[in-house]
Amino acid sequence: MPRANEESPVAVYGAIAANIAIAITKFIVAGLSGSSAMLSEGIHSSVDTFNGVLLLVGIRLSKRPPTPEFPFGHGKELYFWGLIVAVLIFGLGGGVSFYEGVQHIRHPVELLDATWNYVVLAAAALFEGTSFAVALRQFMKQKGDAPFWKSLHRSKDPTTYTVLAEDSAALVGLLVAALGIYASHRLDMPELDGAASIVIGLLLAAVAVALVREARGLLIGEGIRTETADAIREMAMAQPNVRHVGHVLSMYLGPDEVLVTLDIDFTPTTLASEAGKTVARLQRQVRERYPMIQRLFIDANE
Repeated sequence: MPRANEESPVAVYGAIAANIAIAITKFIVAGLSGSSAMLSEGIHSSVDTFNGVLLLVGIRLSKRPPTPEFPFGHGKELYFWGLIVAVLIFGLGGGVSFYEGVQHIRHPVELLDATWNYVVLAAAALFEGTSFAVALRQFMKQKGDAPFWKSLHRSKDPTTYTVLAEDSAALVGLLVAALGIYASHRLDMPELDGAASIVIGLLLAAVAVALVREARGLLIGEGIRTETADAIREMAMAQPNVRHVGHVLSMYLGPDEVLVTLDIDFTPTTLASEAGKTVARLQRQVRERYPMIQRLFIDANE
């Protein structure tokens, strides 16, 4: 399975390239047509571009080697920058779009020409769809044979699931913007264009809340799943001369690095050499089954 940090930048670079081109075009057309929904979409793409840069910063900083101040490395840098991205999506993307929509409803401006809006939305959908396909392909490589939704929920790589979430929201937002522009122009109700901008803002806020929730758990010390911990305890209990295994304590240090500690009690007649061989064998078995457990500490007692 490819390591997350080796594959993730591909999806991030694709998203940045797509969003730069889309944001410029959206702002130009928003200025020509006076569409609030198109302006919101331009803001959305600009925020996504900046977010992609922040994710690249997080990837780079997370690869720094351990230091005396950070003996377990800097893997959690990626989670911190993922949190910053989520906050920006909520504040700049969702908040500004919502505000722009409210202002457009209070002071409606008639659309001058909707044609270019549709052209830009179609082009944006093509670019966003391409970016989404790149991110999805990278995620499919990482997830292996596991079910898609379960793998997405369990993914600990912010660069992949953030790009997937942003691109999904962008595609839905483009559809909302198109419907708002069409209804506004067709029914001669410019307020509907503002309503579409509000919906886009709420959509971005919902995505941001989901990303914040995931980043929070990883930053405060989320550990491995219960079934994984139970499997490690079973592997330990299956070793010869082991009479008791304590709780499995764990914490994600990065997308593909986990710290695990556990206590093992041996029978009183167990020789120190036998206990040492058992610990070494257990460490090897656990790491073979769960490659992401790179730091495994076992405290052997009699």
